[in-house]
Amino acid sequence: MSGDRDVEVLHGISGSPGIAIGTAFVLGGQLTRVPRRTVREHEHEAEIERFRHATLRAKEELRRLVATTRERSTANAVLEAYAMMAEDPMLGDGVIERIRVESRCAEWAVVLTVQQFAQQLGEADDPYLRERSRDIEFVGEHLLRAFNETGEMRQIPAGQVVLVAQDLSPADAAGFVFVSGSPEARATSNVVAFVTEVGTRTSHTSITARALKLPAVVGVNDVCESITTGDLVIVDGLRGVVIARPTDEDLEEARDRASRHRALADELHQSRSLAATTQDGLTLAVRANVEIPEEAREAREEGAEGIGLYRTEYLYIDRVHPPTEDEQLSAFRQVLEAMPDRPIVLRTFDIGGDKFASTFKMPVELNPMLGLRAVRLALSRPEVFLEHLRAMVRASAYGDVRIMIPMVSSVAELRWAREMLDKAIEQVKATGAPVADHIPLGVMVEVPSAAVLADHFARSAEFMSIGTNDLIQYTLAVDRSSRRLAYLASPFDPAIVRLVERVVVAGARYDCPVSVCGAMAGDPLAALLLLGLGVREFSMEVSAIPEIRETFRRVTLEETQRVAERVLELDTAAEIERVVAEAFAMRLHDLISGAP
Repeated sequence: MSGDRDVEVLHGISGSPGIAIGTAFVLGGQLTRVPRRTVREHEHEAEIERFRHATLRAKEELRRLVATTRERSTANAVLEAYAMMAEDPMLGDGVIERIRVESRCAEWAVVLTVQQFAQQLGEADDPYLRERSRDIEFVGEHLLRAFNETGEMRQIPAGQVVLVAQDLSPADAAGFVFVSGSPEARATSNVVAFVTEVGTRTSHTSITARALKLPAVVGVNDVCESITTGDLVIVDGLRGVVIARPTDEDLEEARDRASRHRALADELHQSRSLAATTQDGLTLAVRANVEIPEEAREAREEGAEGIGLYRTEYLYIDRVHPPTEDEQLSAFRQVLEAMPDRPIVLRTFDIGGDKFASTFKMPVELNPMLGLRAVRLALSRPEVFLEHLRAMVRASAYGDVRIMIPMVSSVAELRWAREMLDKAIEQVKATGAPVADHIPLGVMVEVPSAAVLADHFARSAEFMSIGTNDLIQYTLAVDRSSRRLAYLASPFDPAIVRLVERVVVAGARYDCPVSVCGAMAGDPLAALLLLGLGVREFSMEVSAIPEIRETFRRVTLEETQRVAERVLELDTAAEIERVVAEAFAMRLHDLISGAP
């Protein structure tokens, strides 16, 4: 432990499950820890040469990481963008000008230039450009490390290490974890967990941590002030808790919980071949939400019965140019090949709101979550959407492809999407390429109007999938990224429960299958409530699949139906959650706590 500083318990958001103990290595602040000296005129060219060598080393390091992480995490596309930023002529010209005109040393010139660009981007009207200001700072930090021949990235403590940062770029995450150019090097890395001050369950840090199967806690206020390099740290990714400078008792408890969590994970993995069947004989479909082909392969290993949601927008994000039709087809085929003979639901791009893509040149909006996004964006870019659909249609020749339209709020939007899909099918057939005899078209129910009109959608769509994350946000008027309002965004809110029931009843009436693909499906107690309400198909993050399959095996359909009938009469989220917990929490204790 560090000096006489007291134990400190910090609370955040669980970004990736698991428990780890390690020595903190606080990353960041590189832009403020550089030499600030002026140089003489005859030294200018030497400083410029130092900058060029550093740029080359930084670019090579980023390119190496791109090769190392290919198809292993969603960080890959971001790393490629960083490598391009590192060699951007505007950045290089700005640094060289400061060396020659202002006589700054190379490191100081990099800092000033990066800060200038980041400030300009941060003040831009375009939301996408504002988001990129932090990326420029990440690239600047990589450039500054590259002035050190040994590279700060290698100078981490021995033993198990917890990376702590205000924010952690995908490049940093991959760079510290993959310690050599070989993908197999992951086993030799001594990084055991991530902790960041910013971030949510869907932030880059969380996504990268889950892909690397490392515990992570994000959204921890003032973590860089509370923890210093060298502190012993417990990272509890199950509870979203970080303990700095723990007591011996804290360490003993954490080691015991980590051991039990690993034992539970092993036990659940061993039972992956068992069907998700209730004790009274109802077999349920448990599928995966994925973003990259690698996750589809992991989902298959965990027993997923297909992909209930493939987020295709990640093909467009953090790219200089949009993906070609062939590039999209290649990605879709990889997912289909990872899940042969199983249904694959391809969601058309859900870009806009909190997901920006520079290739679309999104307009400035006061509230982008209520603006031009998803199907609305598709309507405004029909030629891009048509190309997107053609890639999906071509993919149908290689497996069971189903297409789902996000953020639909009116039947008119669904009808337009159907016309576009029919057009895409005609165009692909005209080329002589093989196409499936039938490609089902469904909608996501994540806007209250879609839930209210569920009977109309059930007559027109071939399936419906309830996206509970956005449905909760829009129904309850709660920003899903706000930690301050998180207590209001409950999946057990009576308004949400009643909307889910409404959609399920409409689907049953018109023989339109209904699934749930939001976070609610991956929560054991919430999943049992959904089961009682009539949901039979569930799709969730890969990490939740083993727990949910086991959850269903411990109950009967009849008892979940009785609980659902009871909660439909209740007035508050607290009352509903209490009733569900009283019915099932004891027998799910190990699954809820993450340890037997």
